[in-house]
Amino acid sequence: MEIILRQAVENLGKTGDVVKVKSGYARNYLLPHGLAYEATPGNLKRIQQERERLEAAENERRGAAQGLAAKLEQVSLTFSARVGDEGKLFGSVTASDIAQQLESQGFHIEKRQIDLHDPIKALGVYRVPVRLHADVKPEIRVWVIKS
Repeated sequence: MEIILRQAVENLGKTGDVVKVKSGYARNYLLPHGLAYEATPGNLKRIQQERERLEAAENERRGAAQGLAAKLEQVSLTFSARVGDEGKLFGSVTASDIAQQLESQGFHIEKRQIDLHDPIKALGVYRVPVRLHADVKPEIRVWVIKS
């Protein structure tokens, strides 16, 4: 049986693909869960319209993210911290600290968008990526200085 996928299905295909599956799999799983349409000419037209609408929305989100990324590339954050021996910090600079300082500068970035794998625990200059979109990841400069 030929079907049109409405959503990406693992090991089967992505949205809008026309795939051939066993009729029981289509009738019992894909169609009732709303993951696919039957491959009729009317449904082919419907999925094409959905794809165009989704692509337009995706392009709009990507454009907004690129505009914000251009502004974020210019941002430089400075954190002053108490330092112990060998330049190690008492405490650390975390993603939530960076998000708070970005918020104070007028950027609405959530801490989960900041791609800081481990907290910063030493003096120096760091480049921290920010995930705005799957294709857009600007880096901000974070300076950690002695207070």
